[in-house]
Amino acid sequence: MRRITSDGRERCYAIYAPSDYDPSQPIPLVVSLHGFLSNPHSQAIISDWHSLAEDEGFLVVYPQGTRFPQRWDSGMTWGVSGVDDVQFFMDILDDLSSNAAVDSSRVYVNGFSNGGGMTVHLGCEASQVITAMGTVAGAVVENKDCQVSHPIPVMAFHGTGDPVVPYQGGEMEYSLLRWGANITDAPINFIGAPDWTARWAQLNRCAPDPEEIYAQGDVSGVRYTDCLDDAEVVFYTIDGGGHTWPGGMPLVITGKTSNDIDATEELWRFFQKFQLEQ
Repeated sequence: MRRITSDGRERCYAIYAPSDYDPSQPIPLVVSLHGFLSNPHSQAIISDWHSLAEDEGFLVVYPQGTRFPQRWDSGMTWGVSGVDDVQFFMDILDDLSSNAAVDSSRVYVNGFSNGGGMTVHLGCEASQVITAMGTVAGAVVENKDCQVSHPIPVMAFHGTGDPVVPYQGGEMEYSLLRWGANITDAPINFIGAPDWTARWAQLNRCAPDPEEIYAQGDVSGVRYTDCLDDAEVVFYTIDGGGHTWPGGMPLVITGKTSNDIDATEELWRFFQKFQLEQ
């Protein structure tokens, strides 16, 4: 675990480099954000990004949130007063630029649940350094001031049976999570996955009507194309899927985990198509 100072407080993140990593050769970076009530170790187990990094040759960073339970200040009232997680993300990139060989034109961000919401928040607040992003069961909230310096390609996954972050949006479920976040009196309303992905497609100036792309088992998908800078938006629906990572470690208490698609592998195939102009 690497420790840095960000906005006056000690923060940390885990980093994985492939065994053949050459510090003289810049390689892509994948940043994967854990969910609420989770941590970098759990995110690594659930998503298994580091195994793919070993095979494909890229760096993986698993940052750690703050407070108890650990979380991200993704634009909602989570009781994370005084924590600037956007600055933390930028400070991680600065730290890596001084201590590792990162290809700054290929920085990809993804996250699960609250980490997915933080990913979208970063897309609005730190677009200048993000090449493409992805979410799984993303807890996304309204950001009417979202502005991007360039269109950001997006891939998202969400299950229709998610018991924590409703597929069609609405108020946060699970009283335990509300209690743990110190938000028992303040409602949190998530944007439905079909809605926020369509809004991001508008932000990328894509054609309004998506095309169907994938149907296998419990998975179906749509793709928004004809976007500015070819920054397409892809959204996979998992029929009956829970608050889980498709193809990843099953999370039994939060519903079904689909094995008809591997979110990590699919995200990496998607990410590789994009590179920022320097």
